Amino acid sequence: MCPRVKQGRQAAGRFARMPSPAAAIGKKYEALAAQFVKEHRLPGAAVGVVHEGSLVWSKGIGFADVAKRRAASPQGLYRIASITKTFTAALVMQLRDEGKLTLDDPVVQYLPELKKVKSAFGPVEGVTLRRLLSHESGLQSEPPGTDWSLVRYENEAAKNLARAKEIATTVPPNSQWKYSNLGYQLLGEVVARVSGGSYKGALMKRLLTPLRMSATGLDPVPARLRARQAIGYEPRFLSDELEPAPKEDAKIFTAEGGLWSCVEDLQRWLSCQFTGKAPGGKVLLAEETLAEMHKPRYIVDDAWTRAWAIGWYAVRKDDVIWRMHSGGHYGFITNACFEPEEKVGAITLLNGFANATALNLELAAAAREAVREAAPKVEAPKPLPEEWRDLVGIYLTPHWGSITRIEWRDGKLTVIDPDDATWKPTLAPTDEPDVFRIEKGYRESGELVRFQRDEKGRVVAVVMAVATMERLEPVGS
Repeated sequence: MCPRVKQGRQAAGRFARMPSPAAAIGKKYEALAAQFVKEHRLPGAAVGVVHEGSLVWSKGIGFADVAKRRAASPQGLYRIASITKTFTAALVMQLRDEGKLTLDDPVVQYLPELKKVKSAFGPVEGVTLRRLLSHESGLQSEPPGTDWSLVRYENEAAKNLARAKEIATTVPPNSQWKYSNLGYQLLGEVVARVSGGSYKGALMKRLLTPLRMSATGLDPVPARLRARQAIGYEPRFLSDELEPAPKEDAKIFTAEGGLWSCVEDLQRWLSCQFTGKAPGGKVLLAEETLAEMHKPRYIVDDAWTRAWAIGWYAVRKDDVIWRMHSGGHYGFITNACFEPEEKVGAITLLNGFANATALNLELAAAAREAVREAAPKVEAPKPLPEEWRDLVGIYLTPHWGSITRIEWRDGKLTVIDPDDATWKPTLAPTDEPDVFRIEKGYRESGELVRFQRDEKGRVVAVVMAVATMERLEPVGS
């Protein structure tokens, strides 16, 4: 081989494997994490940063087991607690996409035992799957008999359903944020019944196995993984000495918060949020379904800094909206967050008590800044399909005297209003030539766009939803 050709191929290979700009500031991440652990007198932490489909940086800080001086690591297993809810929500959405349920179905349709629930705010049918997914059903927060100070919590949905008379809606649906562990436990039971097996079986088959999350699972943790489990510790009080967290029932949580996982596995879950795909390309969640899950459904606080989506919640910080979920369990506080636009995210797993969200947002924000400051990728534009070439152009609405452009942008026919930069609906083709449907995100979404031609086949107008626009041609054409 010609040396020059060989050098060129080597250079191309190096270019293809260029590291993420988010990987270049590893010392900054480590300093943030170490300072946090020291400041909050924590036993340790496992942290990581994700960009696109890769774990670009990860680190263990301090100890996973203080007594044995076992160091924390990205492979260490931590209880991720309520981050489990994001997996449960994904399972429900998969079943919805398969036509096995709809989100506005009453939960009692699948769990008839709930007919006995006390509902002071209308029929129990008001407790729907969608409302449970976004914590807006009004259902009570915990199963009957829960007492966290006594480490008492009923993890089996069947036993709680047998006590349905002791379950109630405590606020009207859609009136406020009402977080409910019980609600997600019930969603897990819906997943089990609709899929025809167990929640654990559905979780493994539909998500964990295709994502190759082999170190993630419910109790009891397999023997091969037990040496990797971190010890959870109580908050410090009057001394630097650390006390292990209370021993609880090994199955204390299931669909609402029972998973153990590690930084390396959770990277795969965050990466799935960017593409919906598992390693190898299998689609687990359609692009439209991901967008639906990530879209905020309602604002939680008057400052408009927090909103709930489906399975995830959103936090606005420095004008960036992060999707995330936290977890809290005896001895563990965790957070996983991501920003879909730049495809960056972070994971913080603590085996002590501190605000994991605060550290995680610092790590993620630093990664996002590094990505945005890097030179942007320049890619060849997708070619305009020949059959659509005469659709693009300038159109006039005579009644209002307004001008609209239909352009080929980023691989889609896009409508441009020169006077409103926020209005850029895209058009999806239908089975009928010259007929398109306005895609999601706009008042006109779902309505049809019909291009009209004259007897010579030239495009002369377009009817967009309920308005006709005339095509303008250059003088002399």
